[in-house]
Amino acid sequence: MTRPSRGRRPGAPDTRAAVLGAARASFAAKGFGGTTIRAVAADAGVDPALVHHYFGTKDDLFLAAMELPVDPRRVIEPVVEGPVEEAAERFLRAFLSVWDDPQVQPALLAVARAVMDPATHRLLSEGFLPVVIEPVGIALGIDRPQHRMALVASQVMGLILMRYVMRIEPVASLTSEQVVATYGPTLQRYLTGEIPD
Repeated sequence: MTRPSRGRRPGAPDTRAAVLGAARASFAAKGFGGTTIRAVAADAGVDPALVHHYFGTKDDLFLAAMELPVDPRRVIEPVVEGPVEEAAERFLRAFLSVWDDPQVQPALLAVARAVMDPATHRLLSEGFLPVVIEPVGIALGIDRPQHRMALVASQVMGLILMRYVMRIEPVASLTSEQVVATYGPTLQRYLTGEIPD
C-alpha cells in the first residue's frame, strides 16, 4: 500500500516567490503608479486576494519586492516626532543607524545599486519616493512636500553613492556626527528654508 506523501509536493511552485518576481518586474517596467495588485496576481498566476494575504497593501508589496532588510517606514518614523526645525538631524541619524550597520549594509548596497540602474529607475522615482520619502514631508507639514522631499532624496542618494557605494574620501570616513553636522544644514534648508519656485 502506498503511503500518501507528506509536506510540500515536489516541484510545487513557491507562490510567494512567484508574486515577488512578478511584482519586481512590474515595478521596474511600469513604475509604482502603473503596477496593480490585480496585474501582479495575473502575472504570478494567483488570485489577487492571495497577494493581499501575503503582502497587504501595494505599498507593502513594493517594499517586499525591493527586498530591503529593514522597513524604511519604521526606520524614519522618529523623523516626524519633534520640531520640524530639527527634522534634518533626525532624518540623518535614522539613515545612519541602518546604513552604518555592518549587518544591514550589504543588502542595502544591493538595493541601492538596483535603483541607480537606469533600466529600473522607476523603482526610485515612482516607488521609493512616493511610498517612503514624500510621506515624511507630508507628516512634517512642510509646504511643497513632493518638491522638497525630492531635493532631500537627491542629497541622500549622493551621500549613499559617495560614502557607501564608491567609498570616496573624505566622505567615506566621516563619523556619524560629522555627517550630521555637514549634511544637516543642507537637508534642513531643503525642508524648511527658502528654495526657488
